[in-house]
Amino acid sequence: MARYFEDVNVGDELPELVKDPVSETQLVRYSGASGDFNPIHTVPRVAQEVGLDGIIAHGMLIMAFGGQFLTAWAGAGAVRRYKVRFSGMTKPSETVVCRGQITEKIDEGGQSLVRGRLTIKGADESLKLKGDFTVELPRKSG
Repeated sequence: MARYFEDVNVGDELPELVKDPVSETQLVRYSGASGDFNPIHTVPRVAQEVGLDGIIAHGMLIMAFGGQFLTAWAGAGAVRRYKVRFSGMTKPSETVVCRGQITEKIDEGGQSLVRGRLTIKGADESLKLKGDFTVELPRKSG
C-alpha cells in the first residue's frame, strides 16, 4: 500500500514492528553476512571473559531492524537519513519492538520529506536505541 505525503501528519505514530526473539543462530548468520566476527556475539565464554553476562546481538543488527521498520512504512528507497544512538545491549531470546513518530513535514527543494524519531526497545521497555529519520514520500498529485 502506497503511503502519501498528504496522508500523514505531525504526531502520527508509525505502526510498530515487533521482531521475534533474537536467536543465537541469527547472530552467527549476521556475523557471516556482515563480516563482524567479534566473538562476544557468538562465543559465550569470550563474552563472559570481557565482563558480559553472555553473548549480545550486534548493534548494527538491531539498527537494521529499524531500517526494516522504516522501509516497511515508507516504502523501498524512501529513507533519506537514518541516524541512531545505541543505548542498551540486546541478548539472544529478547524480542525487540520498533516504534516511531512523525515530528515534521516539509517540502524542501521539491522533495516531500517526513522527519521523525524512532526507538527500539525490548519487550520489557528497555531502550536499545533511539534515533531520527527522514523519508521522502510521494505526493498524490504526482
